[in-house]
Amino acid sequence: MLNLFKRKKEEPENLKEVLKRCGDLEEKIGRISNELEKLKKRNEFSVQKISIIRYNPFSKVGSDQSFSAALLDGNNNGMVITSLYTREGNRVYGKPIKDGKSGYSLSEEEKKAILEARDLKK
Repeated sequence: MLNLFKRKKEEPENLKEVLKRCGDLEEKIGRISNELEKLKKRNEFSVQKISIIRYNPFSKVGSDQSFSAALLDGNNNGMVITSLYTREGNRVYGKPIKDGKSGYSLSEEEKKAILEARDLKK
């Protein structure tokens, strides 16, 4: 059997080499931990929570082709996008969200989408 992908292990010859390897591993683990913390902090600001609510805002006009979608980061900041579909056309609205709330008035569907997204676990 060929071991093309296996590296030959070099055993340490003495305690000094073992301690050096432990020190090298400790340094590498420290760098990896620092990089992981940087990634965690950067990830807080990416979209992590998404919810979409489909509905029919106008009775007797089509089906549930309108929707409100909330896109939030780990701090519940982001946006809600609403698309209202009618026979005459389509309207799209976007509203900023800060700490799970908006400075703009929100429809019930937008509020529901935000609440659902906000309640999702990170």
